[in-house]
Amino acid sequence: MKATLLASACAAATLSVLVPTMAQAQEQDPDTRETREERTTRIGEVVVTATRRTERVQDVPLSITTLSQEDLNERGIVNYDGLAIATPGVVLNRASANFNNFSARGVATNGYGANLQSTVAIYLDELPISSNGNSTILDPSLYDVERIEFLRGPQGTLFGSGSLAGALRILTHDPDPSGFDASVLVDIGKMNESDGLRQRYNAMINVPLIEDQLALRVVGFSRNEAGWVDNVGTGIEDSNTLVQYGGRAILQWEPNERFVARLLYSNEVSNPHDSSLTNPNRGTFVRLSDRPDLFQSDMTNYNATFEYQFDGARLTSSTTFSDYQGLFYVDLAGSYNQAFPFALDADAWDETLVQETRLVSDPGGAFDWSVGTFYFRKRRDVDYAYRSNEDFLTSRAISGLPDEYYQRFASHFISHEIAAFGQLTYRFTPDLWVTGGVRYGKTDAQGFTEAGGYNSDYLTIAYNYAAYAAYYFGVLGASSIPVTVTGPYAAAEGVKVEEEGPSYRFSVSWRPTPSITTYASYSTGFRPPIVNARAGAVSTIDPTDIVIPYGATSDELINYEIGIKGRWFNNRLFADAAVYFIDWNDIQVQANRVSDSVQFATNIGGATSKGLEVALVTVPAEGWTVALTGSWNKTEVDDLSASEAAISGAVLGAPLAGPEFSGSLRFNYEWQPTSNVTGNASVAISHVGGYPNAFPNTPGKPLIPLPTYDQVDAYTFVNATVAFAFDNYTVGAYVENLFDDQSINYIHPEAFIDGRYGRTRPRTLGIRLSYEY
Repeated sequence: MKATLLASACAAATLSVLVPTMAQAQEQDPDTRETREERTTRIGEVVVTATRRTERVQDVPLSITTLSQEDLNERGIVNYDGLAIATPGVVLNRASANFNNFSARGVATNGYGANLQSTVAIYLDELPISSNGNSTILDPSLYDVERIEFLRGPQGTLFGSGSLAGALRILTHDPDPSGFDASVLVDIGKMNESDGLRQRYNAMINVPLIEDQLALRVVGFSRNEAGWVDNVGTGIEDSNTLVQYGGRAILQWEPNERFVARLLYSNEVSNPHDSSLTNPNRGTFVRLSDRPDLFQSDMTNYNATFEYQFDGARLTSSTTFSDYQGLFYVDLAGSYNQAFPFALDADAWDETLVQETRLVSDPGGAFDWSVGTFYFRKRRDVDYAYRSNEDFLTSRAISGLPDEYYQRFASHFISHEIAAFGQLTYRFTPDLWVTGGVRYGKTDAQGFTEAGGYNSDYLTIAYNYAAYAAYYFGVLGASSIPVTVTGPYAAAEGVKVEEEGPSYRFSVSWRPTPSITTYASYSTGFRPPIVNARAGAVSTIDPTDIVIPYGATSDELINYEIGIKGRWFNNRLFADAAVYFIDWNDIQVQANRVSDSVQFATNIGGATSKGLEVALVTVPAEGWTVALTGSWNKTEVDDLSASEAAISGAVLGAPLAGPEFSGSLRFNYEWQPTSNVTGNASVAISHVGGYPNAFPNTPGKPLIPLPTYDQVDAYTFVNATVAFAFDNYTVGAYVENLFDDQSINYIHPEAFIDGRYGRTRPRTLGIRLSYEY
């Protein structure tokens, strides 16, 4: 088989382009495959399933970025980093590995979103893995995927809650019963700031068990990537090393043309050894914590999908069960200038069940329709253990704790979503059609405190240690300062919050010519209500501080959009542009109580976002491809009461947490140095504008500026690559962040950690080797 991996181009490349004709040609029969001249002089078609049916991307009235596996390989994209900079108007707020939060079109109040569901839903096939809120979210391997689709704008009608600003779909590759297939991709790189290597190993094997009926596809991967941040608290250099491994197996049976059964098992383990966040006052790539901060994930998924083709419609049933385990171990002592140990070791377990059933009409005729039902249930168990440390307790003669943990409690949360949805398209003519969609859903969430655990007044003693020491040692002549321990907790049941209502989508599409499609759309989205884990808690350090509210109600978003997609100059130019206006109401926001850094969620009135997105791809001459993306966005809070301002720190006119401008430019050249070798070289330039990391004022103290308020840098970086594809293998060399830009691309909004600043990954040189059978 001819090699399909051409040009291991720049890692984390910067553009959102439609798949080149080359990638489409590789899926065709060899006898009908395009010539190289055809492939390198025009842009091919792309099909997507963003509307739950197969359609040309040009005919879908949405802003969509698609990336095939070939695109991912060419750009060196193995995780979320590259997806964000490949998509106009999208930012990845990445506190550290496994701590990811996408935002699109400026719909975010800060880059962290503690206690909140992300405004962009992330789907791994049929499983919404972004429903974890602010906990660790696995950054899955993107090897051997069928396609990535990034849908911008609310997708509530087809993808439910959480798709407030968009939906990212990671679609894995189906087994192929027609023949044996295998591939290997190896990536070895070296960073400027690291003494170790970045090692990435990927492999796939596809085995037909019964010809044209039954096939098994197995994928495995392993990543061992040396860190580049030094932790002066633990004494570990390159402390943020990442070890990640896993795989999946898919068995697919097609006994006839009507029926398909697909069974999937996957497991991924991701263990970053420390956080990547730094403190600029200590050095460019330097952090401090008493122990490594751990955001580690282990996710296992089971899926059974059955499809049956009736006369006129296709029925799909997808059942997914997910078992997720995560660690959230973080040093909180930054709240008190590292004066005493204060840390959280939290272990979480999620069990998630998702069932979706859809019936989708066959294409053709005046009407296209789809109907379906959706059920989601998640139970999250979290064991919270707040830590001092034995050395500190001994040196300060603080006694009475059973161990180094001064508070322990366990809780669990149960949430449901059930919905019915439908979408109908009516074609007045082949070039004029309208689409309407509705989803009516009901969500609920409830928190529970487990029996057991304990609490103490350790924080109060440590915070006021000098006064306690003077009294116990000076006045009483005691040998230690006793800690008062209370507990165990009684089991308690929190308030159950419920929301129900519809989401809508309506659009009009018109093709003035066969190669140009225009559309106007109206769509809505929402997020489910939030329950605060510490609802009703009063600060033991400052009883006059905020009492933690019970949670936050659903927020709602309305998106108005006009777009155009088209091809010109005999398919040498593709353009995709959209303008939008977003009205976001009852916004769920994250805040922190100042005295003890307890996180909580609440609501504020509203904000607006308006902007323009553009993607251009052109083939100006044989072998050349030039791609340009750009996004302009303007956001501000426009509805805010005095009480909302006081509890959230927001102010009228405050911008949201997204860049006003971002964009990319990529040049790619393909040539044939010899008859059986294809060369490829590319240069990609990315720019992301600066933006605020939070609201400007302090929650609970609305006239006092927030001490952690800051501005993410505007930054530009360059990636480059050169590669040569032979018959079955490809050899390439690359450089990421060519000029070693060290800009700050993330700022944590909370004070409890010493290191709150993320930076662009240092310059990395590497090689990629791929082989395809």
